[in-house]
Amino acid sequence: MTHLDHLYRLAIHLAKEEDDARDFVQETYVRAFGSYEQFAPGTNMKAWLTRILYNFFIDHYHQRKRWVSVEDEAAGGEESLDYWEKVPIENPGPESHILLKEMNIKITDALSKIPEEFRAPIVLVDMGDFSYAEAAEILSCPLGTVRSRLSRGRRLLQKHLKGYIGVKEKGPEGK
Repeated sequence: MTHLDHLYRLAIHLAKEEDDARDFVQETYVRAFGSYEQFAPGTNMKAWLTRILYNFFIDHYHQRKRWVSVEDEAAGGEESLDYWEKVPIENPGPESHILLKEMNIKITDALSKIPEEFRAPIVLVDMGDFSYAEAAEILSCPLGTVRSRLSRGRRLLQKHLKGYIGVKEKGPEGK
């Protein structure tokens, strides 16, 4: 249960819906308990649980891709943001609460616009504090692929957030 918060944050970013994120975390623990004999003591439990969560997400994603629900299309994305309203911060004043909420909405929205292959490395490395090597193991891809996807994902994220964070485009001379 030590990694519950980490898994939930990761699931929220992958699933984009609070109910799905809870289901993903619950299923992760069910699968982990069911296959605990496969865990090698002394290895990284957080990475092992994250791998289980990510595999379940991919399975769920592919299955869901085959079936499109009318309810899913009609539902708004506002529910997944409820979690970020509950995240505590140090010395939260009214201004910082509003700014944090706005920033989280912008980041969550920008992440949702990025394809999953680029979003997953960002969530794992930048938000989940995994090393590149751990992310490569979790995603079952080479280290260079993680670095490439992370770089492209960060550029896509920057592109979606440039109006919010005030990033200026470089001119033809790179200035």
